[in-house]
Amino acid sequence: MCGIVGYVGKNDCSEVLVSALSRLEYRGYDSAGIAVFENGNINVIKAEGRLKNLENKMENENFPKGSAGIGHTRWATHGKPSDINSHPHIGGEYVTLVHNGIIENYRELKEKLEAQGREFYSETDTEVVAKLLDFNYEGDPIKAIEKTLAEVTGSFALGILFKDIPNVIYAVRRGSPLIVGVKDEEGFIASDVPAIIKYTKDYYLLEHDEIAKIAEGSITFTDLKGNPIDKELKTADWDMDAAEKGGYEHYMLKEINEQPDAVRKTVAPRVFHGMPSLEECSITLENLKDIKQVFIVACGTAMHAGMVGKYAIEKLARVPVNVDIASEFRYRSPLVGEGDLVIIISQSGETADSLEALRVSKALGAKVMGVVNAKGSSIARESDMLVYTHAGPEIAVASTKAYMVQIAVMYMLSFELAFAKGRIDEGECKRLTAELMAMPERIAEIIKSTDEISHEAAKCLIDAESLLYIGRGFDYALSMEGSLKLKEISYIHSECYAAGELKHGTISLITDGMPVIAVATQSDLFDKTISNIKEVKARGAKVLLICGDGFEVGEDVADMVIRVPMYEEMLMPMAAIVPLQLVAYYSSVLRGNDVDKPRNLAKSVTVE
Repeated sequence: MCGIVGYVGKNDCSEVLVSALSRLEYRGYDSAGIAVFENGNINVIKAEGRLKNLENKMENENFPKGSAGIGHTRWATHGKPSDINSHPHIGGEYVTLVHNGIIENYRELKEKLEAQGREFYSETDTEVVAKLLDFNYEGDPIKAIEKTLAEVTGSFALGILFKDIPNVIYAVRRGSPLIVGVKDEEGFIASDVPAIIKYTKDYYLLEHDEIAKIAEGSITFTDLKGNPIDKELKTADWDMDAAEKGGYEHYMLKEINEQPDAVRKTVAPRVFHGMPSLEECSITLENLKDIKQVFIVACGTAMHAGMVGKYAIEKLARVPVNVDIASEFRYRSPLVGEGDLVIIISQSGETADSLEALRVSKALGAKVMGVVNAKGSSIARESDMLVYTHAGPEIAVASTKAYMVQIAVMYMLSFELAFAKGRIDEGECKRLTAELMAMPERIAEIIKSTDEISHEAAKCLIDAESLLYIGRGFDYALSMEGSLKLKEISYIHSECYAAGELKHGTISLITDGMPVIAVATQSDLFDKTISNIKEVKARGAKVLLICGDGFEVGEDVADMVIRVPMYEEMLMPMAAIVPLQLVAYYSSVLRGNDVDKPRNLAKSVTVE
């Protein structure tokens, strides 16, 4: 997840920028750079790798001297990590900028600029914005920014230097966060408060399509038309350690709230003219047409994402899908071979069992697609096809946003596979893709609307010794993840069962007052799920029901109901998982556990 900083004042700008960037290292990055006004020019220096590489380069080559500049840590989305692809990017004669986010229509804009004679040196979408802004600049920064933003589609935050306006930073955002800090005669910009809290706790929140002009002793805000805006000055009330969590009490809660942006970054760059396209991942319509069957192999949360993928692929593409735990797959003489696609899902890209399953599959002649979050990881390097999930760093051991982006990738693959197989037409593929593109905003709304009631629900679970999760179809697949989240961090024994399977033995475990969490978001299975809920209710269970807001639920069905808006039913796991995550989180908090570092667990499992 890229990080932006900027400084205008009387101090050594380079020192302030590097210090601020160091406070954003938790976000994850693969390169860093700064641009500083120096003797009438803008001096840019950047380096692939850790921030220390940039510092060494500055010491050995040229330590920029000045009192105003911008800096950046990059998490690669367009183009591999390299010095050239690092930020800041130079747009031409006037503009140098840094960027956080994704420019969805960068290809079309790049073609337009190339037709105007502009040459490109990097593989990034950021350089496209820099060159477009430089192309539109005629001496008035506000007008150039307004014209540029009218042409750009995506989610972004920009820190901008204009060569002919020395020691001034312009900043603007749409979607991606950006703050403007102030202390006496100094001004700052940053992606997050931790970057500048060493220098000041006072800051402004830059809102959608607002422009900030930061000069020494002066900070002003306007809209895109240049009309002035009055803004409320805020003050951070947390310490340095808490600031790394962005003001959230735990990384897990922060990462739950980052899910909308993570989904947007994963999906948006892979949609062209309304259609999903994984071509940059070496996945084409032609090679999808020949797939006979699919094996999804993963561990833990990633395997649960694979279960959602199984339901989606089989429903849409009518291709048989097997989901395997990686540690079992490699030892059961799997029947895979030519014409089969094996999908390996791993947040770290280093999961030992999954990596070995990859190697077994390739040795048997199958094609392997890796779905990973870590750039350059072993699974990423060894896969035939590779889809990066742009979730950014996930620090909490219990996965939340990594799961969300993994199922987003599964949906994209299911849409494209179904289209390649002729099971859905272009119109239906575009409709489903549009629904997926709309999910980030919807997820954000659900986080807000279900937070308080999830907290209340957790209060009913903290003294439980054991409980069950039940659901059918997609709801069963996502209930598996809900159950895992709860047991991981609350240490409450929890199991998940297909609701229709209860009567075949498990219902004997139901005792008076035992909690049962039921999920019902699929209209064709709703009545059957309600019948199963009544079976456990009749035996004394205390039922928490998570369901779509369009379903009628009798008072005798559940003790507590958490409703989520109904969207495309196939995508409801992306909606319903949010309250399940929050219930698990608050259960852990209320029991006094270490939410981010649960006992006995590691973030990346690199041994069998």
